[in-house]
Amino acid sequence: GLAMVAEGVRPYSIERAATQAGYPVGPLQLTDELNMELMAKIAKASRDAAERDGIPFDEHPGLKVVEKMIEIERPSRLKGKGFFDYDEAGKRGSVWSGLAEVFPISEEQVPFADVQDRMLFAEAIETAKCFEEEVITSAAAANIGSIMGIGFPPNTGGAAQFMTGYEDKATGEIGLGAFLKRADELAEKYGDRFRATPWLRELAASGKGFPA
Repeated sequence: GLAMVAEGVRPYSIERAATQAGYPVGPLQLTDELNMELMAKIAKASRDAAERDGIPFDEHPGLKVVEKMIEIERPSRLKGKGFFDYDEAGKRGSVWSGLAEVFPISEEQVPFADVQDRMLFAEAIETAKCFEEEVITSAAAANIGSIMGIGFPPNTGGAAQFMTGYEDKATGEIGLGAFLKRADELAEKYGDRFRATPWLRELAASGKGFPA
């Protein structure tokens, strides 16, 4: 969501795409709630750990937005200023009117379906990596955890179900193969963070799903 702010996608489109996809709140509202100063500290800790361990750190493009918002002193709802305006009681108002000056709106907008899929696929691909790294060992845990833990849209059945039940609307193909095809389309347009790992490709080729 934050990467799309940097790209000039309309903030209201990002929020609307998220809620229409089934997320409980949009990413900009969520970011205000989480506190961008905390997000910056987590990013620094991750960067430092990668440097210590001698592994590459792939900086997410959304981090630049976090850093800029902190720089202009709009880091969170807690501070009364973020992507949204807040009154003295902390009640959320409209998207901050000056946001378009800091992150100009692009003349060519990202397709609405892509806005939704970028959020869904980013989280789904990270869920697949959790299986690969054996952090998660069952689809049931992944589905429940993604819905209850990170707010993945309940209507999808959860992140694992989203992948194995994904349908290509053009061809009618359903399953991990269809999911990978769409992931590759997103990766070609928006970057390798949407690219599935060889492990997930092998799983799809085997015709198997995630362990129950």
